[in-house]
Amino acid sequence: MDAAITSKMQKHYPVLLKEIISIISPQYGGTFIDCTFGQGGYTKKILEFDKTKVIALDRDPKSEKVALMLQKKFEDRFRFKNIKFSHLNNLKLKNEDVRGVIFDLGYSYTQIKDPSKGLSFDSVGKLNMQLGLNSFSAEAAINKLDQKELEKIFKYFGDEKEGKYIAQNILKERIKKIIDTQDLVKIIDNTKRRKNFRIHNSTKSFQALRIFVNKEISELIFGLINAAKILKKDGVLAVVTFHSLEDKIVKYFLKSLSENKSISRYTPLTEQTDTLFHLTKKKPITPNEEELSENPPSRSAKLRFAIKKTDFFDFETHIEDQFKNLIDIEKFGDKL
Repeated sequence: MDAAITSKMQKHYPVLLKEIISIISPQYGGTFIDCTFGQGGYTKKILEFDKTKVIALDRDPKSEKVALMLQKKFEDRFRFKNIKFSHLNNLKLKNEDVRGVIFDLGYSYTQIKDPSKGLSFDSVGKLNMQLGLNSFSAEAAINKLDQKELEKIFKYFGDEKEGKYIAQNILKERIKKIIDTQDLVKIIDNTKRRKNFRIHNSTKSFQALRIFVNKEISELIFGLINAAKILKKDGVLAVVTFHSLEDKIVKYFLKSLSENKSISRYTPLTEQTDTLFHLTKKKPITPNEEELSENPPSRSAKLRFAIKKTDFFDFETHIEDQFKNLIDIEKFGDKL
């Protein structure tokens, strides 16, 4: 999840930037939606092309500082909204020629290193992991959810095979005190029977908690659905993922709307089409050797994209049913 940064340069690194720009073709103009603005890597590059406009979104209010600087420079071509990208449908886009919608699902270097967010297992103090516009924190989840609920979070969101035992030990420890970040790291470290020297023992469990706290599954699903609706004909939906669960969701969504009948009635004023998207590549695009050498954490990045075939906005997708079990796990947070 944190592969959108470079450890060498200590700054945000927009992963697969050249490939994104090549796919969305901003030289021909149009409006582009940057759904994960962050430090503005994609947006800045798109705005280098004179005929473009960018509407940038980010749930993290701290992104607004970077956005304000761009707003001064590109007053007529850039605007920023501090909203979740699942709320794309709330944007006023009636007169916008939306040519591309871009998602970069990684965390920026500034977010990972922000002590107030507590995204890293190197953090000290209260468990948090809130990216912004959240309703609960990791502290509430760890200290209030029951054992079965924690087990499912670790298993399905982090693929943590020892999640059952980690959950058991969390419940034993929280009787004594409120568990903070380093307490949780110790619990995981003491629980893991096999030590993995390639990745930190807490990597999978912390990933699972970040996904749960930020409801990243339903955010992605509804973000994709709304992105597909607002795109104009020949517009591009491009998504960069950083772990297998994200990629599985994106792959299913794009493939199902490209291969299975997804439009149930005639499209107005255009030729009838059975599918919403056209896939030019079935396999994801990954970083080349040059990018990997400059930014090793980008090794887990995968870029998938599709081109919209019609201006039709009413389509059928079964993605909610396909991933219902994951959405149901996210709903554990409704009681926190």
